[in-house]
Parts: sequence; C-alpha cells; structure tokens
Amino acid sequence: MSHPSLGLPQLDMTAGFPDASARIRAAGERLAARALAVALDADPTMRDRYDEAGQRHLLRDASLLVERIARCVAAADPSPAHDYAEWTAPVYRRRQVPMDDLIALCEGIRVALPSVLAPAELAAASAGLDQAVEVYRWHRRLAGDARKKNAFLQFLYKGA
Repeated sequence: MSHPSLGLPQLDMTAGFPDASARIRAAGERLAARALAVALDADPTMRDRYDEAGQRHLLRDASLLVERIARCVAAADPSPAHDYAEWTAPVYRRRQVPMDDLIALCEGIRVALPSVLAPAELAAASAGLDQAVEVYRWHRRLAGDARKKNAFLQFLYKGA
C-alpha cells in the first residue's frame, strides 16, 4: 500500500486514464443506481433483507465503490479498490451485511461501467473490481458472515 509516511510514493493519478476517471465520477450516481438495480435483480431476497433505509445505505456504498474504481482507472492500478475493500469489510460485518451482497454490488458496477468506458479503459476498472471481489470473498469465509448457512452443517457443528 502506498503511503507517504512509509516512504512510498503516492499513486500517480495521471498514469492511467484520467479522462475516463472524470467520466466515471460525473456519472457516479447513475452508475451506483444501476449497480444496485442489477444486484437487486440478481438476488431478489435482497429486497426482503433490506428496508428502504438499508437500500439507501447500499446505494451510498455503491457510489463510494464507484469512486474507488475511478481512482483505479486514473492510476491504472487496482490497489485503491483492494484497500477500500479491506477497510470496509469489518464495517459491513458489523452492519450484518453479507459479503455476497457486496460482491453483487461489484458485479453490478461491472455491468454498468461499459456505458461510460471504452474497452481499454474497462480493463483497468475490471482489475480493480476483481481485487475488491477477491477481498470480499476472502472475508466471506470468516465466521460471523451474515450469509445463509447450510442447516445440515450447522447441525453437525453444534455437536448434537
């Protein structure tokens, strides 16, 4: 992770596609809304799990993730999305948000991005989304994730 106090240089935000990053930021709210719609369509049970306030939280989270993807595209480096996913996974676990829902948001962003990006620019965004999904999948395996568990395995683990 690049951090000035560690002696490492900051990311060069002109190394990648800064104009594409500006387009992502300009369409950020629209991309976040589309990503949430795709995630809700992919998993209809999300509508039951989240009330209106919960869906607004997910919309805000999607817009923050879109901002991190814009940073990935500007720097042509997937580390901003990876770092963001690492920082936010404990917050989502505390809010009882399953990591699968965050993975669905990332996939929704992946579906929404071709409307504002060219294919070459899409590769940088896809690399950032892949890093975020990888982190969320890793945190998914930890105990305490809010996803639906296998009832038979839960029965066996209780030792009954």
